[in-house]
Amino acid sequence: MFKKILIANRGEIACRVIATAKKMGIATVAVYSEADKEARHVQMADEAVLLGPAPSRESYLVADKIIAAAKQTGAQAIHPGYGFLSENEAFAKRVEEEGMAFIGPRHFSIAAMGDKIASKKLANAARVNTIPGWNDAIENAERAVEIARDIGYPVMIKASAGGGGKGLRVAFNDRDALDGFTACQNEARNSFGDDRIFIEKFVQEPRHIEIQVLGDSHGNVIYLNERECSIQRRHQKVIEEAPSPFISDATRKAMGEQAVALAKAVKYQSAGTVEFVVGKNQDFYFLEMNTRLQVEHPVTECITGLDLVELMIRVAAGEKLPLTQDQVRRDGWAIECRINAEDPFRNFLPSTGRLVRFVPPAQSMWQGNTVDLLGVRVDTGVQDGGEIPMFYDSMIAKLIVHGRDRTDAIAKMREALNAFVIRGISSNIPFQAALLAHPKFVAGDFNTGFIAEQYGQGFRAEDVPHADPDFLVALAAFVRRKSRERAAGLSGQLPGYGVKVGHDFRVIVLGSTGGHLYKPVHVDEVVGQLGSAVVTVAGQRYAISSPSRLNDICITGECNGRPFTAQIERGTPRNPLALVVQHNGTRIETMVVSPRMAELHALMPFKAPADMSKYVLSPMPGLLVEVAVQPGQKVQAGERVAVIEAMKMENVLFAAADGVVGKVLAAKGESLVVDQPIVEFE
Repeated sequence: MFKKILIANRGEIACRVIATAKKMGIATVAVYSEADKEARHVQMADEAVLLGPAPSRESYLVADKIIAAAKQTGAQAIHPGYGFLSENEAFAKRVEEEGMAFIGPRHFSIAAMGDKIASKKLANAARVNTIPGWNDAIENAERAVEIARDIGYPVMIKASAGGGGKGLRVAFNDRDALDGFTACQNEARNSFGDDRIFIEKFVQEPRHIEIQVLGDSHGNVIYLNERECSIQRRHQKVIEEAPSPFISDATRKAMGEQAVALAKAVKYQSAGTVEFVVGKNQDFYFLEMNTRLQVEHPVTECITGLDLVELMIRVAAGEKLPLTQDQVRRDGWAIECRINAEDPFRNFLPSTGRLVRFVPPAQSMWQGNTVDLLGVRVDTGVQDGGEIPMFYDSMIAKLIVHGRDRTDAIAKMREALNAFVIRGISSNIPFQAALLAHPKFVAGDFNTGFIAEQYGQGFRAEDVPHADPDFLVALAAFVRRKSRERAAGLSGQLPGYGVKVGHDFRVIVLGSTGGHLYKPVHVDEVVGQLGSAVVTVAGQRYAISSPSRLNDICITGECNGRPFTAQIERGTPRNPLALVVQHNGTRIETMVVSPRMAELHALMPFKAPADMSKYVLSPMPGLLVEVAVQPGQKVQAGERVAVIEAMKMENVLFAAADGVVGKVLAAKGESLVVDQPIVEFE
């Protein structure tokens, strides 16, 4: 067994590999860029080596620097994680040639399966079901349109070396095909250094289901059941679960056997994933093989009780697989939510900056521990006070739960999301909460088009209906009442000016456009029970008790005998008197005041925000890579104005209306903040 390994990655996957290595008694070496010098993976490892500047092409993608770091520290093996160089055959081959072990498949397997065009031809030869399409690289956008017409719309345009939603577009007409080809080529060239594009038929109402395979150097290959990955937004997975609520045992077996046949055809060693698109009649077709550990591997670890990182390390060290196909377990149900640094209420635009507060829910499952299951696990590469840089992907953490069945897992995930505190940047937690509560998701009735169908006009606060909105009002009143009780108990108050607690309040639910709600609330203390009160809202009684402290953001307790977890924040930048309440994805901003103060508040005029319609504003923090207009230029609605790059994705800004450019207020190469003006129209 290796004594020391280097992890050629960053973030949560680097931390994940370090956790298993420590369990196995293996020393670890972290590598990092200048942007990651304070990162969690650097602090967790036994040693750390600086690679270079923040951009990944100058640090994490430079094979020479990683090999040099491994030699310098005496590492015997390199684990590539996922992304970056994990599926780079030249890197894997170089590691082998330098006398170190690559903790992943052999370079020839990566070459065969990493190229999507070659892998489809191999899959056909191995008698694996494949989708109709054009499997050779396409030379230009005009040819792409011709091929798309021949196959028949809709088609999927994909970069041969793509992954993670980059270099991938769906085209429903010639215009989509023309624009999609160019966009895919640019993204693939920038992200992977390979701009080859191919096209295949887009299967409508499809499910994305993948099979986890595991092979060793002795010719043994097994499959570890499936993962359901159909909940996707713009081809990026959002929620993954294992097993799938859709497929039958017969389909699972057939898919697993085809995945194993394909892996054996390329002499696959290590953990890998064979991805399938599954039709509504459980007909399935090979999509691609990911020759690496997947982001969503923890859900497989939960239901099988296996540590996939440990098995990868053991296989790389030459050991045989410790189990056979008939020994693979499938216990309970696991769900993973990807917690991303993005604002769901601003069309999921990236959100970067400092994590002012980062408090994950209490964990009862741990990375590398396959004994303590049926609980909650958090895989993350960040910590309280850490930075989310704009140079890398948007994932903050992976929240994983393991339940007795799917219903239990959904309930656990909803409570875990309620307890996940993230401040300083926006996250997609409200969106995840909405998905988990959606009747179609709960019923298991969805496909890869689910998010586009249900949230086609974007995601809004009203898309998260709360089962009992007055509970949030009662919670605000409860917290304010406890605060008043504490203030009344302070000594040294002037006679006649002491704080009076009172029983009757008004909870003002503040509307963003001035449509405030005024809710009469009555609060009675429960004699002899600290942290308890009975709150009455609109005739509904809420008996609330909580052991949490007044300054806790995350509070737990019971309401009418049922446990709850919610978040309460005191004060906002524009309103220090506000109490912000979050529960099950719903967020309300309130003020809890006396009845007289509520009367006066209702007389206050609403101050509308400034009119910014004549500006093109940066919708997110990022790098301004292009300004496509100049002063005096006439611009039509829908015309390209600027391009911003953040978290490895290009975002094009278009003019909202016809106009003439007055001023260009930001220069190419400038780092922008949210809502910074770029162009002003006359």
